[in-house]
Amino acid sequence: MTRQSTSIRIDSVRGFRTFSNSCWACVLIFGALGPTSVGLSSHIEKDLIPLLPSKYIVFIPQGIVMLFHGLAGLSIGSYLGCAAFRDVGSGYNLFNKREGIFLIFRWGFPGRNCRICAKFSSRDIQAVGLETHGGLYPRRILYPKFRGRQNVPLNRIGDNSSLSEIEEKAAGIARFLRVPIESFRGLPRN
Repeated sequence: MTRQSTSIRIDSVRGFRTFSNSCWACVLIFGALGPTSVGLSSHIEKDLIPLLPSKYIVFIPQGIVMLFHGLAGLSIGSYLGCAAFRDVGSGYNLFNKREGIFLIFRWGFPGRNCRICAKFSSRDIQAVGLETHGGLYPRRILYPKFRGRQNVPLNRIGDNSSLSEIEEKAAGIARFLRVPIESFRGLPRN
């Protein structure tokens, strides 16, 4: 979503909270409950879930391996679920012509650096860069080209925007900042 006036433009950036990430978190958590309960059941020699009998599973080595895999799945699923719940990576890009600043704001994980904010001078922006890679997993990256600085992506790296949408967004930013667009088309990755 973009909001724009004559001197300020704000582009919102989607974070980690997508339908597919939430689904994968649920699949991992619910899928890991079975091996975890069977591994624990083989250790205490009592079935925690009646549908998953563990009387034929010896704790060492099968039970401990199932417990390890179940706990790994629960950990990864919980990490994905927490990242989706907190919407890590979401934020906005602010272009302010009146004050001559360009601001990037993103939300991170809780802690000391949960807010990521980078402030640049908009006078240092030479062009708006658009990098596209085709292939099975196409990648489209939009970034401002600074004088003497590294490029900073303006969109999410795994963004599934179509080429026309990302080109339209690049054209809107370039018109607003009155800078040219530099496009780089990469070769399809094998």
